[in-house]
Parts: sequence; C-alpha cells; structure tokens
Amino acid sequence: MSSLQPVSGTAEEILGLLRDWEAAADPPSLVIATSGSTGAPKRVLLSREAMRASALATIERLGGPGHWVLNLPATYVAGVQVLFRSVVSGTTPVLFDESFARTGVRVHGRSFVSLVPTQLVRLLEVPEEVAALASYSAVLVGGGPLDPAVRLRAEEHGISVVQTYGMSETCGGCVYDGVPLDVVEVRIDDGQVLLRGPVLFDGYEGEPDRTAAALRDGWLVTNDLGHLDDLGRLHVEGRADDVIITGGIKVPAGAVARLLEQRPDVEQAVVLGLPDREWGQRVVAVASRRKAQSGVPGDATRGAMTRNSAGSPEPEDAVEWPTGWKPKQVIWVDRMPLLPNGKVDRQALVAMVLEGSP
Repeated sequence: MSSLQPVSGTAEEILGLLRDWEAAADPPSLVIATSGSTGAPKRVLLSREAMRASALATIERLGGPGHWVLNLPATYVAGVQVLFRSVVSGTTPVLFDESFARTGVRVHGRSFVSLVPTQLVRLLEVPEEVAALASYSAVLVGGGPLDPAVRLRAEEHGISVVQTYGMSETCGGCVYDGVPLDVVEVRIDDGQVLLRGPVLFDGYEGEPDRTAAALRDGWLVTNDLGHLDDLGRLHVEGRADDVIITGGIKVPAGAVARLLEQRPDVEQAVVLGLPDREWGQRVVAVASRRKAQSGVPGDATRGAMTRNSAGSPEPEDAVEWPTGWKPKQVIWVDRMPLLPNGKVDRQALVAMVLEGSP
C-alpha cells in the first residue's frame, strides 16, 4: 500500500502522492524510514516547507530545473527528493531502465541523476554507461565518501560530478562540493559537523528524547567529523562512531579505508572495529578487488570471503601506516553487500566477518 507516512509504494505511486502533498493546504510531515545501516532505524519527519527549501535551493545551485532520472529506491530520502524536485520543477522524472545508455533516449534537455559512490565505481567499468553519464548536466554522488581518484577518473571522461553531503534529517544533500546550499549553515564544534537551516527535519516520530539529543540550539548535531578549510568548504573526515580505539590508540576507520583504496587493486574498502580480548578492538578491513585484479566473474557469489595467510593485503602495500592504523586482518570479498539504497550494509559485513572468524 502506498503512503507518505512512512513513504512506501512504487515510484509512480509515491510521485502521485507527492504531487497531492505539494498541492494540499496544510499537509502532515512525510516520514522517511531510514535503513539503520550503522544502528537502530529511525522514522524521520520532514515537513513540506523543509522539502521545498531543499528542492528549491538544489535547483538554484544546479543552475535551474531539468529532468531527473530515478536510479535509487523511491522510499529513501535521495529517491524521494528526485521525485519531489521534479514536482517542484514541473518536470516528469524518468525511471531508470536497465542502463543509462538505454534510459538516455528518454531524457531531453538539462538532466540530473543521483548516485551513491559504489554505483559510480561500477558504472565507470562500462564504456557505454560512461558515455551516457557524460551527457548529464550533473551527476550527484552522495550517501558516503567518494574516493578522489574515482571522481578524477569520472571527470576525465567528461562526467560532471557533484559530491553531495547530507542525510535524511536534512532532506538529503545540503552541502554540494563542500559548499552549503544558500539556505544552509555549517559549523564545526569540537571536530563534529553541525548543520542549520530550513531544510532540517521536525524530529523522529515517537522519539522525543532522541530528537532532543540530535538538536542543539537549532543546530543538527551530526555524527560526522570534519573541518572547514580556508575557503569555508566542508571536508568530512568520517563518522564519530567510526573511531576505533585499539590498544589505547584512536584509529579513524574512514581514513584507513581511504589509504587502502589508493592501492590499484582495491575497488572499495570498509574498515571495522571488532571486539578483541587483547586490544579492546581490532582493526579489520573488508576490501573488494578491481575487476582486472579479481580473477572472478562479475556475477560471482556476493560476499564470498578469502584471507591471505599474513592477514594483510597482498601484494604487501607501500603505505606508511601511522602507529596502530594497519589492519590486523584483511578480508577480500567479490562484492560488498548493499542495502536497498545502495549503501554498504555495514551490519552485514560485521556479521560476515564474525561468522568467518576462527
């Protein structure tokens, strides 16, 4: 059954509901049920005013309206925004049809699409998809860190990448290439990213304590660490709960993953902190190989694990690891397990690693 409380149904059904919601006199907030990729799922309340503020600011930042292609689940905030931006723009969204090369014949004029980093990495392996993406006015990439080397590779093929940062609580992306949308403010408090503006959520449905903990004097206290450079651009360095304390040393999991992804044979890396009797937590990396290095067909069993005897990447990498940062164990997978919204399913990885532990 289709609904906006929470958002559910097919893309066509949700689009119809959003059109009615936009036209209504005083509609209730829609509800986004989050994936809970790193913790307990939430039901995020988003008002029409917040969604409008986000959609209009995005359209302005991108230089005007255009046609959006939906290639993400319509029930998560990124997919809902593709549909709602279309409603606000007076355009009709185009549903993804097997490939961008095939979908492109139905897209005319200015065009946009939102992807997660894993999707971009895989699409760059297919020449026809690369050519199709290069025809878009902008390819928004969010939902997780984007490897600078992947972005550079895409841009060398003529793809106009825009890296976005945001979350369900901000109606999706609210910082584009480090620069907040015009209605959004960013500040750093003790290394933590805080956001403010009309795009903020109304709270978590039925969870007043959780809502109060997320807001501080009108600012959303994110779970992300970052800094502002001399030009005021935001650089997100990882999640606060991704700091692994091993043997008394604080190890930023995101930074370790980025170091691993600099290796030519690594497509993607996720770093976990797992319980360890000696170290408190041990640093464990899960990595997928680039196709040229994998030696396995693209449709090999997802999640199959292999270990090398030394418990570290092969061939031995040349990274000068800061003290305590080097993973004590590296597990290779054919492909990362993904949630329906395209993000890596970290909880599935933890279960996979623990199940395979001796």
